[in-house]
Amino acid sequence: MDEYGPRFWDAHAASFDDEADHGLSDPAVRRAWRQLLLPVLPAAPATIVDFGCGTGSLSVLLAEAGHDVHAVDNAPRMLDLARQKATNTGVAVTFLHADAAHPPFAPSSFDVVLARHVLWALTEPDVVLARWISLLRPHGRLVFVEGHWSTGAGLTAEHCRSLVSRHRQQVDVQLLDDPELWGAKIIDERYLLVSQR
Repeated sequence: MDEYGPRFWDAHAASFDDEADHGLSDPAVRRAWRQLLLPVLPAAPATIVDFGCGTGSLSVLLAEAGHDVHAVDNAPRMLDLARQKATNTGVAVTFLHADAAHPPFAPSSFDVVLARHVLWALTEPDVVLARWISLLRPHGRLVFVEGHWSTGAGLTAEHCRSLVSRHRQQVDVQLLDDPELWGAKIIDERYLLVSQR
C-alpha cells in the first residue's frame, strides 16, 4: 500500500465517516450492512480479523453481533477513531496498528478474514492473499467487499474472483447495487466476495 499508505489514510481520517457506508451512522445503512454480512459469517462467536478496519465501523458492527473481532489498520488516526467508536458503543474489539500486507498473526488463527476496500490498494494482492488464507482455520472464510469505481481505481469483480480462485476452490460474488448499503444510488461496480474453501 505505498501510494495509499498511513499518511494518505490519516489525512482522510477526520472526514472518513462522512461517507454513509463508512460511518454507518444512518440506521437504514447500518441495518443493510448487518443484513448483508451476518448471514455469510459463521455463527457467533467467530474469530474475525478485519484488515484495513479504518474507523472501525464494520468491526464494531460485528462485535455487537457477538463476534470476537481483531481490527487491523496501519493508520494511527483511523485506529484512534475506531477505538473511540468501540468505546462509545460499549463493545470489545482488539485493535492493532499493523500492516495488513504483513499480518502479525500465527497460522490458523481466525475463522474469517474480512477486508472492505483493501485488496484493490495492495501492491502484491496475490502474495497477500496467500498470507491471509494461511491465517484461516479449516473451513475458514474470506469475506471481501470490493469495487471498481468510475475513477478507474479498484478491482472488477471478475479480476477479484480470478485472484481468489488461484488459492481457493469456491468463490461466490454478489453485486452490491442496493442504495441502502451506500446511502445513495451508485453508478460503479461494487460487490461482496465470499470464499468458504
